[in-house]
Amino acid sequence: MTQLQAQDNDLQLIEKTINYYFDGMTMHNKESFEKAFHSSATMKWIDKKYEEVNAIEALSEYANSNDPVETKTYMIAINIAGDAANAQLELEYDTFSYIDFMHLLKIDGKWKIVSKTYSTRTKSNKK
Repeated sequence: MTQLQAQDNDLQLIEKTINYYFDGMTMHNKESFEKAFHSSATMKWIDKKYEEVNAIEALSEYANSNDPVETKTYMIAINIAGDAANAQLELEYDTFSYIDFMHLLKIDGKWKIVSKTYSTRTKSNKK
């Protein structure tokens, strides 16, 4: 298999992993988070201060305590270097978007998200 074919295959597998994450966020399916993330994956962000939690636990808690709402999902960019990759994603809601930066590793042949950092962007009120 050529390098380009291997990278195309990895890209498809990474997109599959990201789609598990999107399913978890849009359908509030916590099993999808377990498919997308490594069990020790972290989620980090700045609220009033730096926060860091276990990604699967925090996202499952979010899914359990909120009803699903209409969400548009976008894969902005994916970069692959051997067994490491990163992806920039956007989840667009009515009044804001989450901008996610995912770091992935190919662990035992499967792409898993090992860390997520994100920021929230508020939409301006255009009429």
